[in-house]
Amino acid sequence: MKIEFAPRSVPLQRRLQTAAVVQWIFSFLGLAQCCTAAFITLFFTRFWLVSALYAAWWFIDREKPSKGGRRIQVLRNCVVWRYMRDYFPITLVKTAELDPRQNYLVGFHPHGVLAAGAFLNFCTEASGFSTLFPGITPHLMMLSLWFRIPFFRDYVMSGGLVSSDKESASYVLQKPEGGNLLAIIVGGAQEALDARPGSVTLLLKNRKGFVRLAIQNGTPLVPAFSFGENDVFDQVKNPKGSWLRRIQHCLQQIMGISLPLFHARGIFQYSFGLIPYRRPICTVVGKPIPVQKKYRPSEEEVDQVHQKYLNELSKLFETHKAKYNVPEDSHLEFI
Repeated sequence: MKIEFAPRSVPLQRRLQTAAVVQWIFSFLGLAQCCTAAFITLFFTRFWLVSALYAAWWFIDREKPSKGGRRIQVLRNCVVWRYMRDYFPITLVKTAELDPRQNYLVGFHPHGVLAAGAFLNFCTEASGFSTLFPGITPHLMMLSLWFRIPFFRDYVMSGGLVSSDKESASYVLQKPEGGNLLAIIVGGAQEALDARPGSVTLLLKNRKGFVRLAIQNGTPLVPAFSFGENDVFDQVKNPKGSWLRRIQHCLQQIMGISLPLFHARGIFQYSFGLIPYRRPICTVVGKPIPVQKKYRPSEEEVDQVHQKYLNELSKLFETHKAKYNVPEDSHLEFI
């Protein structure tokens, strides 16, 4: 006798999708603190050996975040990420082929509040990265601070996250066999403070380190724009020069991370909470920009490639903005 299972009801699917997003937010807002607390607490219990052995492992493995990380495919393919994808939903669009014999450096824009598109598209298989770009292994750079947190470091490395330092980037980009993609959220933590619905302002005008890195390694640059990334959260007004912005800037200088005061909807109501709005995010990956390798490029050479990158990113935005309901009079602004 053949047994057929009825499809999940829409309310159940919605609950699963919301739960997936809650889990993702908790991962980055609460799990780090919980991991630290657990590591310290275990030292004062009969399970102290667990923390002692992990501390020894942590010391031995301390260079791993700068050596390509340690991805775990089972976790990258976990069903929870597919529910997260369907919540917004999030999609990944390819506009050009990437040669698996080459390494690539992708500039991701904008940062948004929590970089949902960057995480799901490059750190999970929910949007089908390996199907769209066969033979390419994605890596996403993350502040080195997060890799100093016990247990949490192993969790984030499992998705393909690597530390955001020059040695880490060079390790990925210099792999002779090719087939590696390194994604950098160029605007970083500072850009997150300007993430609000409708914003198309990118902190990119004087950000040239990633361009210099690409030239030094002879790695093609690939622009990527994530439409809708800024639309999933509202943020408390913090114009430059305000007391809130000054406090956020000081905290960023001290800790290396920004603390945007964001809000959206709740789990059971839609008026206020920390759960993002259900608004589509579509990450469009542009075509590679060839870069001639030079170990010590001049400022003029860096500026030239940087300007070409800005032009290609603007072209990518203008070509696709109408498909994602961006007003015709909206254009990228670089600051």
